[in-house]
Amino acid sequence: MSRRKKNNNPRALAIGLLITIAALGVGLMAVDGLEAAKLPSKLLLPLARLLLFVSIGLVAAQAIDSTNWTEKLGFLAAPMFRFANLGAHCSAAFTAAFFSGVSANAMLLDFYKEERITKRQLFLTNFINQFPAYFLHLPVTFFIVVPLTKTAGLLYFLLTFLATCLRTALFASYGHIFMKPKNSGEQNFEGQAKKPASRKKKKPFWEGLKAKVPSRFVRVVAFVVPTYTVVYVLTAAGAFDALETFMTRFAVQAFIPVESLSVVVLSFASEFTAGFAAAGALMDAGSITVKQTVIALLLGNIIAFPIRAIRHQLPRYMGIFSPGMGLQMLLMGQGFRVASIILAGAVYWFVG
Repeated sequence: MSRRKKNNNPRALAIGLLITIAALGVGLMAVDGLEAAKLPSKLLLPLARLLLFVSIGLVAAQAIDSTNWTEKLGFLAAPMFRFANLGAHCSAAFTAAFFSGVSANAMLLDFYKEERITKRQLFLTNFINQFPAYFLHLPVTFFIVVPLTKTAGLLYFLLTFLATCLRTALFASYGHIFMKPKNSGEQNFEGQAKKPASRKKKKPFWEGLKAKVPSRFVRVVAFVVPTYTVVYVLTAAGAFDALETFMTRFAVQAFIPVESLSVVVLSFASEFTAGFAAAGALMDAGSITVKQTVIALLLGNIIAFPIRAIRHQLPRYMGIFSPGMGLQMLLMGQGFRVASIILAGAVYWFVG
């Protein structure tokens, strides 16, 4: 039975716009500092930029699927995905994630709706795609962090990279043990499709583009706009800052001086570069050791990044996937990520 549902995009769009208007109305009346004059630069422009990149990702995903690049991309990561029993379609999404997370997620959703992959494959591949996501901004961040924190920065990147590799290996092992090879997709890694007779032939790129992308973009707008607006209002109200402060108070403070931890973690949570600059200054002044600096940066990562994911990635996840599935996927992915970094930090603390 097909997973496709009746198209309720117009209704969802209307409800989404009503939620957006209501959230803005409450924010403008109740939140100090939230002014209508600031909305174009603080809300509308970033939201338009987000929707532009999402639309580019949707078009790229459709182009990959329609032009049979799925087989070519899937072949690149074939050994790991063959081991994980996930198949060529999931492998193609993994390869696409090195260039665009939106395209990768859109591809996964397409494969799932067309019953080429299962829901378990969808979730597992999304979690594995944290590996290519790690490298998307690495060149920029690496050359900012290392000059500021030197050895501590190198150790920080090494530990977060090892945590990413650990997660990837565990996800692949889970697929190898619990996923049956017959569920790993109907397409092998040599690009020979095994399609049932009832399945329709793929449409050419332009036909597929006109048939799928506009309705999908309307769905994205229906969920991204209200979610992004609500997050913006909560941010302006200081909800996320309060949450970061609350989490910092309960962070493990036995490993480094309380004053240093507060400065490093709070500054890291507030602004990426400032946090590493503060860490480097404290380390150079002798207030904290290299080991303590690394632990402080890892704590800042654990505290700040899940909150940033909710602020910046949740609208995309809820727009591309269903709201329930997107929220579940994001929270699970961040939970696995935090657990792996805690494990890497604990090992470093005892053996470093």
